[in-house]
Amino acid sequence: MPSPYLLEHARYFVTQQSAAAWREGTGAPFAVIDPDTGDLLASCGLVTIDRVLDSAEVGYWTAPWARRRGVATRAIRAVSRWAFESLGLRRVVWQARVGNHASRLVALRAGFRVEGYLRMADDGGDGWVGALLPGDPMAPVLDESVVRRARLFNGPQPVLAAKGGLRLRPLEPRDLDALVDACRDPESVRWTTVPDPYERANAEDFALRIAPLKWVRGAGVVYAIADTDGAWVGSIDLNISAEDPFVGEVGYLAAPWARGRGYTPAALAALCDWGFKSLDLARIVWRAHVGNVASRRVAEKVGFAFEGTQRAALAQRGERRDAWVGGLVP
Repeated sequence: MPSPYLLEHARYFVTQQSAAAWREGTGAPFAVIDPDTGDLLASCGLVTIDRVLDSAEVGYWTAPWARRRGVATRAIRAVSRWAFESLGLRRVVWQARVGNHASRLVALRAGFRVEGYLRMADDGGDGWVGALLPGDPMAPVLDESVVRRARLFNGPQPVLAAKGGLRLRPLEPRDLDALVDACRDPESVRWTTVPDPYERANAEDFALRIAPLKWVRGAGVVYAIADTDGAWVGSIDLNISAEDPFVGEVGYLAAPWARGRGYTPAALAALCDWGFKSLDLARIVWRAHVGNVASRRVAEKVGFAFEGTQRAALAQRGERRDAWVGGLVP
């Protein structure tokens, strides 16, 4: 969609593009209208139709004044049902840019099975892709946590307060120098999976691409631990398990100059509390290489119960390492 979207764009879509799609059989756009007032609420339709595969892609948008009313969900169900029954299609595909959790939630509510990622050739970004087949239930019962998470990850990453005046905030460019110094520390290299040697490019990739993308995808969160002056003194992350969405796993790295001050236990306690309350997690896992006593002490201070040793559980620069494992429950 053009940005900014102008009147001429709307006029072209309505008077030329939509009419041509219907005439040529390449698409089927619909207006979604309030039955009582006649006001436009949304647009929903098939943006492409592939008669070779008997497949189509659905697209939709909702006017700001009609959002959070179930308009898009009902519209996509109606269009999909019509596509199967009237056009004889075998599949309806949904796509959205990774991070568009509102669109993803609509698709899930309409019965689409979100099946993976699709590289977007036009701008290099990734997209989510899902499909609906004839006979799939179009009104599945979603766990309330799915709805809450979609709304959470659709917004900005929150800043969390931790004991001692610490803040957990997103990583920023100003953190890069400190991050490089911390990741070059021999103890960091020994006990974590940071690249060795650790270059500034590694820090830039982690802080400016990997960390924000984790939030955008809804896969977890990465935080900078900031002291009372706002300076970076460590990093901490919480990853949602792909196998069990009610299980998370934490990891953390303390700056050498900030160790022994209680910063990491305070940050870990704040992050776990947020994970239980905001993500509805039922269990949070901690793992560390066997022998990493400092990491184990941090976890146990927060209440993690030591559960044992996993053989060859962690990869570190091409080798498998045994891991200690612990768990925390609400």
